[in-house]
Amino acid sequence: MQNFLALFFLGVLQGLTEFLPVSSSGHLVLFSKIFGIEESLFLSIFLHVATLLSIVVVFHKDVWQMLRHPFSKQTMNLVAATIPTCLIVLVIMPLVKQSFAGGLLPVCFAISASLLLLAEGLSKSKKLGELDTKTAVFMGIAQGFAVFPGISRSGTTISAGLIAGKNKEEVAKFSFLMSIPIVFLSLVMEIYEITVEGMEVNLPVGSTIFSFVAAFLVGIFAIKVMMRLTSKSNLKWFSFYLVIISLVSLFFV
Repeated sequence: MQNFLALFFLGVLQGLTEFLPVSSSGHLVLFSKIFGIEESLFLSIFLHVATLLSIVVVFHKDVWQMLRHPFSKQTMNLVAATIPTCLIVLVIMPLVKQSFAGGLLPVCFAISASLLLLAEGLSKSKKLGELDTKTAVFMGIAQGFAVFPGISRSGTTISAGLIAGKNKEEVAKFSFLMSIPIVFLSLVMEIYEITVEGMEVNLPVGSTIFSFVAAFLVGIFAIKVMMRLTSKSNLKWFSFYLVIISLVSLFFV
C-alpha cells in the first residue's frame, strides 16, 4: 500500500511539474529518494510518456496538422529543434544516467532558477517576434542540456525562446510540442536496454500503471492551466521556488 501511494504521488507530481518550469525529472528523482524507489530513470521516462500523451490530447489539432503537412513551417521548426537535442544527448548520455543518482540535483535546480530569472529580465527589454527556425534550433540546443534531472526542460526551452525575443505564449506551446519526439526516442532507448541488454526493472506493475494514468490526467489539466498563465505569469516566482527545492534537495542526495 505504501508503494502504491508513493507511485501515485509521483504520477501526480509528474503531471503537475512537467508543464511548469521546475523540472519534473528533478522532482521525480528527489521524491524517489525520499520514498526509497530505486528505478528513478525508468520511472521518469515511463511517466514522461504519460505526459507526452497529455500533450498529444491537448494539442491534437497541431499534431494532426504536422502529420498531414510534414513540410510546414511548424513541422520543420520541430525537426530543426530535435536534431541538435539528439546530438547533444547522445554525447552526454553517460553523464545523464549517472546524474539520476541525484548528486547534481541542488546545482541543477539552481541553474534552472538562474535561467528563469535571466530570461524574465531579458524578455522585458526585447521586442517580441514570431518563432523562427533560428530560435527553434536555439531552443533545441537548450533542450539537449536540459536532460539532467533538476534542469527544467520546459523552463530551459522557454527561457531560450524568451532570450531570443519571441512571444511567450508561442514559445511555451512550441516547448511542449518539442518534447514529443524526444520522449518517444527516450522510450525507444529504454525499451532497447530492457529487452536487448537485459536491464531489470523492479517496480510493481499495477501501481506503476496507475501512476501512469494519474500523470496523464493531471498533465492534461496542468497544460491547460499553464497555457492560461503563460502570458500573465512572471517566471521569477518559479525561480524562487527552485531555490527552495535546491536547498531541500541538499538533505536527500
